Amino acid sequence: MASDVDTAPLVGRADQLTMLHAALLDDLGPGQTAAVFVSGESGVGKSRLLGEVGARLRDAGAVVLTGTCLDIGDASPLHPVLQALRRFDTELTSNRSRTSSAVRGLLGMFAEETGAPDGAGALLERVSRGLSLIAEGRPLVLVLDDLQWMDRSTRQLLLYLLAGLGDLQLSVLAAVRAESLQGAHPLRRVLTELRRLRSVRVLDLAPLDRVDTDRLAAAIVGAPLSPEAADQVWQRSGGNPFVVEELARDLRDGRDGVSDTLREIFLARVDALPQHAHAVVHAVAVGVEPVGHWLLGEVLGLPEAELIDAVRAGVAHRLLVGADDGYRLRHRLVAEVLEDELLPAERRALHRRYAEALTRAPAELHQARLAHHWRLAGDPGRALPAAMAAAREAERLHGFAEAHRHWSAAVQLAATPAVAPADATPVRVDRAELLEHAAETAHQCGEHARALSLLEELAADQGTDPSCALRIRRARYLAAAGRSAPAEAEYRCVLESAACTPGERATAAAHLAELLLHLGRYADAGDRAREALDLAAAVDGSTTEVVLASSALGFSEAFLEDPDAGLAVVRRALEVAERAGRPEDVACAYLHLAELLTGPLNILEEGVVVARRGAERVAELGLGRTYETRLLAIATNGLFRVGQWAEAEKVVAAALRHCPSGADAVELLLARCRLSVGYGDVEASDRDLEAVATMLAGGGAPRHVLPMLILRAGLAMWQGRHDVARQAVQRGLTESRSDDVVLLATLAWHGLRAEAEAHASRTVPVDETAVRRLRDAVDRVACKSMTAARPVRLNADGFLALCTAELSRLDGRGDPELWARSADEWDKRNHPYPAAYSRLRQAEALLARRSRSGTAARLLRQAHETAQALGAVPLTSEITTLAGRARVELAERVPPVSRPERVGPASDELAVLTAREREVLAAVAEGLTNKEIGQRLFISERTIGVHVSHIFDKLQVRTRVQASAIHLRNRGE
Repeated sequence: MASDVDTAPLVGRADQLTMLHAALLDDLGPGQTAAVFVSGESGVGKSRLLGEVGARLRDAGAVVLTGTCLDIGDASPLHPVLQALRRFDTELTSNRSRTSSAVRGLLGMFAEETGAPDGAGALLERVSRGLSLIAEGRPLVLVLDDLQWMDRSTRQLLLYLLAGLGDLQLSVLAAVRAESLQGAHPLRRVLTELRRLRSVRVLDLAPLDRVDTDRLAAAIVGAPLSPEAADQVWQRSGGNPFVVEELARDLRDGRDGVSDTLREIFLARVDALPQHAHAVVHAVAVGVEPVGHWLLGEVLGLPEAELIDAVRAGVAHRLLVGADDGYRLRHRLVAEVLEDELLPAERRALHRRYAEALTRAPAELHQARLAHHWRLAGDPGRALPAAMAAAREAERLHGFAEAHRHWSAAVQLAATPAVAPADATPVRVDRAELLEHAAETAHQCGEHARALSLLEELAADQGTDPSCALRIRRARYLAAAGRSAPAEAEYRCVLESAACTPGERATAAAHLAELLLHLGRYADAGDRAREALDLAAAVDGSTTEVVLASSALGFSEAFLEDPDAGLAVVRRALEVAERAGRPEDVACAYLHLAELLTGPLNILEEGVVVARRGAERVAELGLGRTYETRLLAIATNGLFRVGQWAEAEKVVAAALRHCPSGADAVELLLARCRLSVGYGDVEASDRDLEAVATMLAGGGAPRHVLPMLILRAGLAMWQGRHDVARQAVQRGLTESRSDDVVLLATLAWHGLRAEAEAHASRTVPVDETAVRRLRDAVDRVACKSMTAARPVRLNADGFLALCTAELSRLDGRGDPELWARSADEWDKRNHPYPAAYSRLRQAEALLARRSRSGTAARLLRQAHETAQALGAVPLTSEITTLAGRARVELAERVPPVSRPERVGPASDELAVLTAREREVLAAVAEGLTNKEIGQRLFISERTIGVHVSHIFDKLQVRTRVQASAIHLRNRGE
């Protein structure tokens, strides 16, 4: 089944193409035969695969004859062979007159055949000789599509040819629809006989997996699909390429619903089913998958033997898939198509039978299905208690997204008028309680805007001043949404209100301490944490408050006073949280521990491990969209700082699958943008920075605003836009209230660097006022850092060394000794990027003084090697430019030597590539474009171009073909 709208790329079939080429051509010798029968459901891509293989075999020198069987039985004997010969004859050029004569001779023989009873054997022999004449000693490949409709004469010819009785090197490639081989279909016997031959294979062509489905859909739409659209295409298509193509074209063209083409195809397949099988497919389409065998029997009321026969027919027609846990539709699209085929009364009756069957056989985790079926059966009175029970089940299993869906359904059901069944006890519900549950689970699954909306609805229902508990809840949701200023105001209202209980004030103080910590106000955070611990000491059951306050206090102490003591406090907080088992407490403790290790304490390796381990733990607790995202963002930042940029890309791509919102999304976008700025991907960096600026428009925390401004300044400097960099830094200095001396030192460095770049350009005047403000900022940071804990001071000292060195660029030609000191500082911290930058500036200062050119050359080579290994394109470019002006060869000249024999991995030519570059090179060797590689690896097309450029430089090649050859050579191919 091929689409006639436009040609889609062939994806996900590289392994099959390789196998078929080898089986049908490469592995055969003169006089040998082979056959591959490709089986699969309609639309899985059999015809497309046959066409692609046929074209490749033809390019490799084989004679390829292509024909298609018709659904007309034996009325036209040998039709596909005749069709193949006629097509081949029209394709022959004038210089192949001998072959054309052989083809026409064979066609003439068919026309003159009398059909005598004793002539069948002679006909087969003459056909075999005629094909030998056509082949002219070359391999001959017979490609036959829709083999399920093959006539008797063609079946006999295939058996005769594959017996290998002549000297013809013959291959057969044929496609057959799996759902058509039912009952006593004659082709089943033929395939059974042929399977006994060692030269015959049967290839069951499976649907595409999720990754290839996304690639195919994106290729048709012309851009990567949104996560929601990609999920919808995957669920509806089941990976069937034809269905994927149709759905993707509908998306591209803005069409809703199911296309007429798909509707007619699926309805025809359902209509071909026996009566009971038809009922089974309709029942499964209405049910919640997987539909258990026992449940299907209860709903349909069929005897066991008839039910099994009906299900077997649905599976054989490739409409159902059976597993140990029950039955599913192979394509969810079938449910959409069948929905319009049932009357509303029929659908309600089916849902009622499901609900009644589930009620008779209560079991764990049935409540969600029960609520679904009672609701669609038109019985909200029975659906409401089931929805509430399903929500509690989901919360117990930490499935907060599912719990939120069920609580939201309960809110709607509670507002629906219902007649209580005579045999049921009326359920009394409190709308306020339902709204509270719905809001809290929305917050826990990352739907922060939805949580605030539900809370406003609850406040409106109460009609009075909000209670202390409601204010605390609202503050938590505001903080999670990134709206820190109103969140802080709400917490302070609770702490200052005489109407609030000690327990409520303890809760507000603990959460406020955590918020202040995120705002970078570490001293204030420590004070509030101590207050929260004092209040919690007098309140029973305040584990959450103790965990939050201890984490904030430990972080504050580690930053400002005693790093060892503070770290111990945070570790104990994690132990307390794990013992208590409340998901949000565990997640918060992991978050603070990972941030402390990768940030102020600069224990990066352990911090990355803790962040990734914590991400796995909170994912188990159902907080994947929120805390897992933030922990993975922390891991990404740590990997960036130690120079493992390729691994950081993988981590951030995994986190983005959660589609986070609010502050969680900001954290992740900033982490990804940091990579993009380093790579020099201007488009991706701009896109992320604009998204962050939009989300922070209502007021953001310095921990978000300052990094955003730093990244904006860094990107602008690589673009030569000194005014933009200057504005970003000045805004940060004006608006910041943070105690984070490392963040402030980073901001000051970017400001001084921007002024130094302006001075070096000789086209933009230096802003002396800005320089004075930056000098003052550096002095303040240096003063503040003296009172900070030693690890924090050491981190700040690295950026202060950069600031001092940048000032020397403003004062003259730059001081090489200051830049050497900066490089040494960053080497000690194992931060390769600023170390490479410092060596670039040190070499620049040495060359400007026309001294120690040998040292400058060595520094440039070291910096260049580091920048290339990272993939830092702008930094690499600047190093290359300076080296070119100074006539420094960045790659040492090595005398040519004879290439030794490859005996193992030690001689791997790909050793110079990073892990990510190897992945990109493997995709290049597959023949993928940069856009296709980007879609596969979840990276922008521009970033792929950067990787390809690095690969060419490192392998010293100029074309993709040369790079692919090296890849294949090192794989032993």
